[in-house]
Amino acid sequence: MSDDTGALDYQRAREAASGGIAADELQFPPARFVAATAVVLVLAGAIHLVGTHGDPAPQLQLSLILGAVFGFVLQRSRFCFLCIWRDWLDRRDPRGLLGILTALAVGIVGYTLIFGAWLPDPSGARLPPTAHIGPVGPVLVLAGLAFGAGMAISGSCISAHWYRLGEGSPTAPFALIGAGLGFGFGFLSWNELYLLSISESAVLWLPRHLGYAGALLGGLGALAALALVLLRVGRPIGGTEAESQAPLHQVFVARWPSWLGGLFLGLVGIAAYLRLSPLGVTAELGSRSRQVANAFDLLPERLEGLDSFRGCATVIRDALLTPNGLFVIGLVLASFCAALASGEFRPSLPRPPQILRGILGGVLLGWGTLVGLGCTVGTLLSGVSAGAVSGWIFGVALLVGATVTLKLGRRLGVLS
Repeated sequence: MSDDTGALDYQRAREAASGGIAADELQFPPARFVAATAVVLVLAGAIHLVGTHGDPAPQLQLSLILGAVFGFVLQRSRFCFLCIWRDWLDRRDPRGLLGILTALAVGIVGYTLIFGAWLPDPSGARLPPTAHIGPVGPVLVLAGLAFGAGMAISGSCISAHWYRLGEGSPTAPFALIGAGLGFGFGFLSWNELYLLSISESAVLWLPRHLGYAGALLGGLGALAALALVLLRVGRPIGGTEAESQAPLHQVFVARWPSWLGGLFLGLVGIAAYLRLSPLGVTAELGSRSRQVANAFDLLPERLEGLDSFRGCATVIRDALLTPNGLFVIGLVLASFCAALASGEFRPSLPRPPQILRGILGGVLLGWGTLVGLGCTVGTLLSGVSAGAVSGWIFGVALLVGATVTLKLGRRLGVLS
């Protein structure tokens, strides 16, 4: 099948999604779906092998499964934080932001139910195990600003770079390499930032101060207020999420509605926390960066307090297979499969500007993730779901950083 034929089939699929072609007239390219099926079989085989030979097998197997679900949902619903924010800035399109609010609302409800069973009294000194509840202070704001700037420069957040790796993005590999370097700079600057501010920053958990009911109502109320503002200020956008009569087309070709993607992401986050650990996509990347830096004797002798904080922890790993590593592998493979099936796998050779933006933006993403103890998935989604004030602060700061960088970059003609 030639590239022109693939492009034509993809265009016909998009037209069918918006009602331009009857669903029963849509012909899917067999080669595309054979390739996607092959990827599914490889993923299924990996899940079986991990379940048979992994240690601990159930944890590793579930990590791979949840990562695959997460990656498929990300790709099908275009759940890229920068893309969503840019849609709002440029066109006042509220749909992506409403999807994020949906994910947060589902997460808050689910986490509250889990917390109530694990820690019935939230007023004491204890915090829920492993939940992403971090310190709130100037360094967190700085981390959010850096992360937002990194998103704007590289074109995506880290989670989106992972799923775009499965789409054949020419920028994603360099952004992830840059993020690894950014973790290294974060390790080098951690002790000074910790002693200057982080060690004295308060760890604020809303249920401790408001109770579970107060934190639940407050969180859902804030999300509802934001949703009302988006609906009133935003412009109705139609056509791209129209329904098709063909169920397979709805699942594998048409873009999912943003609210549906948010719903599934919230449910995956609940399942991950209940059975594994809070949702995150950077722990493995950060840990491998720490391992490399340690091997070359580039780390400080001691990273003050870093390993005592909750969040996307970075540790020097000896094991080849880890839960977060398999989660990311599942994410990339499933997004690759989804991109193949939908006709959105379109690899291209990177151009020098893409390489440069990927590396520079990635460095900011990695540094912001390390000092902010997570990214848009860990600190923002998992943090807000857990009732952490740090999640809200990080989210606001990264939007400010992304907005300022986008506007300045467009004015200078270096960003689109």
